[in-house]
Amino acid sequence: MTFRSGLLLAAVGLAAPAFAAPVPKTDTKDQIKLKDHINVKLDENLHSENYPNNNLKSLKPGVQKLGEVTYDIGDGVLQLGSASVKDKPDKFEGIKVGRTAAILHFLQGAGYDAPNDTVVGKYVIRYADKTKTEVEIVYGKDLVDWWAYPGRDAPTASKIAWEGENEASKGFDAKIRLYHMEWKNSHPDKVIETIDFVAADVNQACAPFLVAVTADAGKAEDNKKDESKKDK
Repeated sequence: MTFRSGLLLAAVGLAAPAFAAPVPKTDTKDQIKLKDHINVKLDENLHSENYPNNNLKSLKPGVQKLGEVTYDIGDGVLQLGSASVKDKPDKFEGIKVGRTAAILHFLQGAGYDAPNDTVVGKYVIRYADKTKTEVEIVYGKDLVDWWAYPGRDAPTASKIAWEGENEASKGFDAKIRLYHMEWKNSHPDKVIETIDFVAADVNQACAPFLVAVTADAGKAEDNKKDESKKDK
């Protein structure tokens, strides 16, 4: 999280964010469990100890619908390291999926800015047949700094999934936000075995974090049609 971004704001109108709605008696088979990889709890400071209570405590754990996607929020996040977050890992490997999916939904955020169009991380999708594909996380497109000052631009290709605040952000008249990134799988019939969450460059300031992942059966045929158009 950086406060220099507060000097670079553009006055742009934002769509109203979607807030959490409880999802009672929901079958959670499509929510990917991240609990074995969590390295920062929701009530712990993200990124640094410079500002007390700079955390995600206001995000309640459990199965809930954020926007149009149901996520299973655990008790913490997967925080990648960077030049500004030196005590965190550069990757998380082996996040278990074990199913097919036409779409993967990622609930994510980042601390500290990067120039727009900078690749700040990636998801490595590993299939059961030992093939893989990489999904880039691009600053300004898929996420921006989680502190949202008034007038902060939203990402161009992802949606605001959740908005809240913490004691630190309130001191700067800022909200905190999480973003929904959607990836369409061009091989929806192949079993996804695991996902790796990887920092693009630990020498840059921006430090992405992952909150939840949902696998969606979606419309496999639509994905295949999209891929065939790309091939042409």
